[in-house]
Amino acid sequence: MSTVPADRLLITVAPTGAETTKADCPQLPTTLEELVATARACEAAGAAMIHVHIRDDEHRPTLDLGRLTATVEALHESTDLVVQLSTGGSVHDPLDQRLKVLDAKPDSCSLTMGTTNFGDDVFSNPWPFVCELYQLSQDREVVPEFELFDLGQVHAMHRLLDRYGLPYGGRVHCDFVMGVPGGMPGTADALVAGVNALPEAVTSWSATGIGRSTLPVGLASLSKGGHLRVGMEDVLTISRGVPVDSNAQLVERAVEMGRLAQRTPMTTDEARQLLGV
Repeated sequence: MSTVPADRLLITVAPTGAETTKADCPQLPTTLEELVATARACEAAGAAMIHVHIRDDEHRPTLDLGRLTATVEALHESTDLVVQLSTGGSVHDPLDQRLKVLDAKPDSCSLTMGTTNFGDDVFSNPWPFVCELYQLSQDREVVPEFELFDLGQVHAMHRLLDRYGLPYGGRVHCDFVMGVPGGMPGTADALVAGVNALPEAVTSWSATGIGRSTLPVGLASLSKGGHLRVGMEDVLTISRGVPVDSNAQLVERAVEMGRLAQRTPMTTDEARQLLGV
C-alpha cells in the first residue's frame, strides 16, 4: 500500500492534446519551448505529472521519436514532473508507431483499454494491441496509466491484469476520461459506476471531464477520493464563453477545488511513490 497521506491530491496536467489546432487556440503550447514553459508554470501551480502530446514544426500532431525523446529529456531537465507520454497520439496514428513511443523512455505512458468512438472518428485500441503495449511497458519499466473511456474498458482492465499481472512498479493507476462524444458521459453517476467496477488491484485513480463536464467530473472525483487531470487537451474555456488563458490557470482551479475538499496537492516525490515510478 502507498504511504502517501490520504489527503494528498495528484494533479495531472494535459496541456496540448492532438485535436485542437494552434490557429484556433494560439495559447495552446505546441512548440518544445512553449511546452517546457507550460510544464514549469504548472509544476509551480501544483501539478505533479504531465501527460504529453507533441506537435511538428507546422503544429500538427506527430509521434516522431526524435522529438518525443528530446521532449522527455527537456522536461526532465527543466522540471521534476512525472513525464507521461501519450501512446494514443492522434486518432490517425498507426498502431506500430504508437508502440515505439516507449523508446523515448518516459516515466509513464497512457494505455487506453479499448476502442472508442471519438466524435466523428474512431480511436482504435484492439485487444491484441493493448496486450502488446502492456507487456512492452513491463519490459521497458514504464509505468502505465490505464485510460478508461467506457465501462467496458474497466472490464477489459480486469482481463489484462488477470492475464499479465501487475504493471512495472507494482501500483495500478487509472484515469477515467469522461464526456468524449462516443464514450461514457461526464456525470457523477457514470463515475460512481466506473469506480465501483474497478479491479481490487487498483491503488489510485483520477478522472478527466472533457469540455463542459470538467467541473462536474472534477467535483465528483474529489467526493469519491479520486485525483484530477486537467488541461487544455480537455477543455478550452474556464467558464461559459471565457477562453482559458493557460494550462496553469486550470491547475490553479484544480488546486482550489482540492482545497475546498481539504486535499493538498501532491509533491512530485509523492506522485512517484503513489504511481510506483
